[in-house]
Amino acid sequence: MESLMLSKAQARKIILHAAGLAKRAQFGMGREAVCQLIDQLGFVQLDTNFVVERAHHHVMAARVPDYRPEWLEELSADGLIFEYLSSDAGYLPMHDFRFSLVLKQAFAAQRKALTKAEESLMKEILDRVQREGQLMVGDFDNDRLEPSSGWWDWRPSKVALERLYLEGDLMITRTSGFKKIYDVPMNLIPEETDQILPTEEEFAQYVIRRTLGALGIATVKEMAWRARRVKGNLVKKELEKMVNGGQLKPVSVEGMKSAFYMLPHQKTDILLSGDAFILSPFDILNVFRYRLKDFFNFDYQVECFVPAPNRKYGYFSLPILIGDAFVARMDAKADRKQKLLIVHNLHFEAIVLSDIQIAGMIDAIKAFVDFNQCRDIVFKKSNQEDYLSSIIEGFS
Repeated sequence: MESLMLSKAQARKIILHAAGLAKRAQFGMGREAVCQLIDQLGFVQLDTNFVVERAHHHVMAARVPDYRPEWLEELSADGLIFEYLSSDAGYLPMHDFRFSLVLKQAFAAQRKALTKAEESLMKEILDRVQREGQLMVGDFDNDRLEPSSGWWDWRPSKVALERLYLEGDLMITRTSGFKKIYDVPMNLIPEETDQILPTEEEFAQYVIRRTLGALGIATVKEMAWRARRVKGNLVKKELEKMVNGGQLKPVSVEGMKSAFYMLPHQKTDILLSGDAFILSPFDILNVFRYRLKDFFNFDYQVECFVPAPNRKYGYFSLPILIGDAFVARMDAKADRKQKLLIVHNLHFEAIVLSDIQIAGMIDAIKAFVDFNQCRDIVFKKSNQEDYLSSIIEGFS
């Protein structure tokens, strides 16, 4: 099949539309918009970092202006979404549940053999959850035999709970404080949910379609990433079959060597609103950092993983997107006791911004203050004092 040639500008529009960032409220407002967004992306990553509101809520609030954090808990309780793994831990649409069975099977097959004591503990814990219903790790006695040596040195009961979760014997919901609640699947999965284990071919095609749905255009590398936990997956083989069968469209991007693909029904005549978005580092748009560099000329990393002396922009800098350009990064922290959003550094890229774009940034930052349940904001520094002065003036 002949490859469709796109300019980088066209490719950016497709990528942003797929990510739900072509305009504010691309999926509308309210809980239904959140449901549609999760279905569009197929997977929304969870993260524990609480410097500002957690990543999964941030992803929603960036796209659904009236978003309320309790909606994810409600959607889980209503059986419309569930928490499990794709490339990482996150929320998935419940109608994709059967495809999680492939990963659960893989975790069970790939783990090392258990000792009799470990098997006995897992059975004991599963029996207890089946009898008592929802339980948290704190409901189990502290069975640690030696002092903890660090964060990830879990005690045996916690390890057992996580194994049971990964292998599908238990599922997870969350408290409003983000703590895990373990329960048996029959209590959380609606009766009508398809639970038939997909074939290897079905799973590979699911991964391909879901990746392209969320990224707009993608390479084999990005599709394989989403299936990486399943050893020997058939993504590459099924990709070729889907192209030959007309289920995928090959794409070339001007100035880039990689072979890309997209779904046949993918829109290409896309208009961007020019709205400003403050994004989480774990947003679907930012997962593949090389794509930011290749398509948007934006060199980005999450510097909370970088030693403090080597940070250029700050501990947790948030990319700011206007239209199809990343215009700034904002290193922010929510002081929840003082109800104050502290912007340690607002670093602007080498881009000339119009008054309209600055006004859009002001609106986005105001919404971000509210989203973090803060009342005030303070700016510590910026590399562009003129722009910063205009933004501060917008808050007065």
